[in-house]
Amino acid sequence: MSKPLPPDEDALRPHSYDGIQEYDKRLPNWWLFTLYGTVVFAIIYWAYYHAYGTAPDDGAALKSAMVENTAQAARATGSSGVLNDEALWKLSHDQTKLAAGKVTFETMCASCHKPDMTGLIGPNLLDNQWIHGGQPMEVMKTVTEGVLAKGMVAWGPILGKEKITEVVAYVMAHHIPARRS
Repeated sequence: MSKPLPPDEDALRPHSYDGIQEYDKRLPNWWLFTLYGTVVFAIIYWAYYHAYGTAPDDGAALKSAMVENTAQAARATGSSGVLNDEALWKLSHDQTKLAAGKVTFETMCASCHKPDMTGLIGPNLLDNQWIHGGQPMEVMKTVTEGVLAKGMVAWGPILGKEKITEVVAYVMAHHIPARRS
């Protein structure tokens, strides 16, 4: 039998791997609590999300969000929900859409078209010389898809349909030669 060690000395385990021996010490309590807490959390997570299906379905949440976004887009473009030249001309008289379009224009477009829309790198947006068409849907297509050959990026993936609609309405409100009442 081995004799007991004094309390200030640590015992070595009897086995050796590659000449390395380990101390025979107990793990600290904080480490054990962390381990046991993690195991309990993993079991609860698994049960809630996978085993019993009590968690909300992400697919259903996505579908409801898409339905809400579609309804919001329909409200933005008028009662029909169809985006066409007439709807964009109507939006060019909506003060809330114009204010939102102005903010987006000044943030994203003014560096090339100037804040007063007279053109800098990009063309003048106030005259009747429209390179890619001056009707609202043509302008919307140009903004959404961009014109890479002329240096204009496709803003569709960056801004989204609603912000582009607001910017086009803002530009159409200032497009004097083609303005409609």
